[in-house]
Amino acid sequence: MNRKALSSTGLLLAAILFLAVITVSNALLTGLRIDLTAAQLYTLSDGTRRVLAGIDEPIRLRFYYSSALFADVPQIATYGDRVRELLREYVRAADGKLELTIIDPEPFSETEDEAVAAGVQQIPIGQAGEMGYFGLVGSNLTDDELVIPVFQPGREASLEYELSRLIHGLAHPVKRKVGVMSWLPQFAEGGNAALLRLVAEGYDITWLPKDTRNIGADIDTLVVIHPKEVGKLTRYAIDQFILRGGRAMIFVDPLSEEDPVQPDPARPLILPSRSSNMPELFAAWGLSLDTSMIVTDVSHAIRVQYAGGRGQQEVEFLPWLALGERGLSQEEFSTNQLARVHLGNAGELVIDPAAGTELIPLLSTGPQSMLLETDAVIFQRDPARLLGLFQPEDKRRHIAVRLSGQVASSFPEGRPKIEGLMEADPDFRAESAGPVNVVVVADTDILADRFWVRFQQTPAGATTPTPIADNASFFINLLDQLGGSEDLISLRSRAIYARPFTRVEEIRREAEARFRDEERALEARLAETEKRIEALMTPQQAGAGEGAGQVLLTEAQRAELERFREEQLRTRRELRNVQRELQRNIEQMGNTLKFINIGLVPLIIAVIALLAALSRAAMRRRARLA
Repeated sequence: MNRKALSSTGLLLAAILFLAVITVSNALLTGLRIDLTAAQLYTLSDGTRRVLAGIDEPIRLRFYYSSALFADVPQIATYGDRVRELLREYVRAADGKLELTIIDPEPFSETEDEAVAAGVQQIPIGQAGEMGYFGLVGSNLTDDELVIPVFQPGREASLEYELSRLIHGLAHPVKRKVGVMSWLPQFAEGGNAALLRLVAEGYDITWLPKDTRNIGADIDTLVVIHPKEVGKLTRYAIDQFILRGGRAMIFVDPLSEEDPVQPDPARPLILPSRSSNMPELFAAWGLSLDTSMIVTDVSHAIRVQYAGGRGQQEVEFLPWLALGERGLSQEEFSTNQLARVHLGNAGELVIDPAAGTELIPLLSTGPQSMLLETDAVIFQRDPARLLGLFQPEDKRRHIAVRLSGQVASSFPEGRPKIEGLMEADPDFRAESAGPVNVVVVADTDILADRFWVRFQQTPAGATTPTPIADNASFFINLLDQLGGSEDLISLRSRAIYARPFTRVEEIRREAEARFRDEERALEARLAETEKRIEALMTPQQAGAGEGAGQVLLTEAQRAELERFREEQLRTRRELRNVQRELQRNIEQMGNTLKFINIGLVPLIIAVIALLAALSRAAMRRRARLA
């Protein structure tokens, strides 16, 4: 057999082997996946596996997906494949406890009626008025039913959480009871906060009055928001609830953006307090909060749009913080997989190491922090001027902590007597029955809609919330953790994942700091110039008749005025040059990163491939010569 025949036979055998490998792989390796993303975004989480392992009775899932109608909508079609495959992965991991039915509802069919009746949202497609469906309905053996009305492509990163939450709700249909006591209207009964709607999906909310005197044992977790001027009996009720083993989350604030108080018309110069604190309880736990000071951190400050002297510009607003990975505890389930938490006018929780309790920081600033007086933030709303006051103190400050360990009552003498009418409490506890479980957060704005969510219109015209930060995840993670359930925590924290260009941010901050220094010097020079111009314009004006009202200046004064105007123009040019240099530095760094990511790596691979090809060619030449 000649060499040509051997070569043809080898190619044929290689083709047959290739087809055989594909066939075997399709049959045996369909469930094999390798997730190469940095945050393992597409790997079934341990929390999901625990949720699936906790299913006692079978759960039925009905996935309504109009695949034919969405075939011409690439964004939805691609996401639909992703949802379908992930649901199949759930079924494989559930060991027979999940039953999945994929339904493509035909127009005017019974399946379409079932989808609408279950709450699956209709999505208009095209100009013909056709309606598509892209939702999920789950049910258990006791006829409990939960629904995801529509899967939104923009929320793909939180897909696993949404699925696992639905399954967890069907596997454990009895909701835990959360007691909410709020001094802010949007978080009180009838409030419209988006966070409350999220909490209501997985918990039974019980509203407690601000003057409550007893917190029942049926409350699983107590949430206290912005406690202002709390009465003694209410403080006592909170104290005893925690000492008897109740879990609690307490949100206080040195300056709440959401506090609706208004100045007293009779005393307009006296601003009412927008702070909240519980110093007696905190002291018993080894904590303290100074409501006259606000935590700032230039490295985590949120950039805001501000109309300054140079027009609309972006500048860091020191009292508003965006804490990233370095500001979130990596040891706690509630925070170790969050990406970003937004805060507004937060305070510092000072920990007393001699208290004997274990206080674990959850949210902290970086070392580039400083305390600003609350009054300075109230009266000086110019972000640039606040930056001028900033002097970093090389200290990390704690904004949220989790408390555990044995604690004593802040009422050592028992229930307080009001006008001598209150009887003693026979169930009074002077110390906790066991280790307490309490979270204290020195900020209430962390819960406000504008700090973590934006609302968008869906194709069907409904308004849906889209998170811009992990504030809600942080809150609900804490509820899960305080209640002893950590199954959903790792899933919820995947909702947002960001990899900022930190080096670019550092360059921008350094350039802007230099710009601000030069700007302040130039503004001072301009102010002096304006004073001189004003002084020149005060000589006696012309009298009646022609030229009346005009300022009379000598030749020397006119020359001086012209010099001042030239100095103003020169100052503006210098400001523009600094801004241009700032932008040039940022663009240069961005171009460098683009070249490395887009050009350099492929170029290195191409060079390696070329060298390998040349090496093989040289080896073949040597073999022929030999």
